[in-house]
Amino acid sequence: MTNLSSTTGRDANAAGSGGLRNNAVFKDLFVNPWTYVTGAVILALLNIALIASTGKGWGVTTAFAYWAGWIWNGVGGDAHNWAYFTEVAKAFNGENFNFLNDPASIMNLGIIAGAFLSVLLASQARFKGLKSGKQAVAAILGGLLMGFGARLAFGCNIGALFTALPSLSGQGWVFIVFIFLGAAVGSRLLVKYFI
Repeated sequence: MTNLSSTTGRDANAAGSGGLRNNAVFKDLFVNPWTYVTGAVILALLNIALIASTGKGWGVTTAFAYWAGWIWNGVGGDAHNWAYFTEVAKAFNGENFNFLNDPASIMNLGIIAGAFLSVLLASQARFKGLKSGKQAVAAILGGLLMGFGARLAFGCNIGALFTALPSLSGQGWVFIVFIFLGAAVGSRLLVKYFI
């Protein structure tokens, strides 16, 4: 009888520790990939909620430009006179405009935290080192070019495409053509020079 209850206790502990991870609903939500339709519907609903609460569509990279400006100001520079902030993203020079007053900055932190949490919940977190110096150069160069391109296009694949298309903006259709062309050229250069 003692052995049976100790075995049952161990089984209960094992089920309790791994029970959530083995739960079908948990797996469907956090471990298994969602269908494209599910993802699209959830993104659409979240974008509607965002527009209703902030008055703006989803955007990511403009906030990164703000972050660079705030960092530059923090180390003694003056980003307020940058052409981008005087002609395009004029909110940067608004009175009392800061990190906490920018919904996109808060949302970007949420995206980073949410992505990290999702890989942890799905037990998919992996830290990999760079294979070579070429790979590091490719990553840095690619990031800089993507950031520069996002400013020229007044948005990335989120603001200039995902938010633009449902708004019936012509720029979204132009963006989608050039994002495919850029990906084709970039992947060929990557394979030829960096891999």
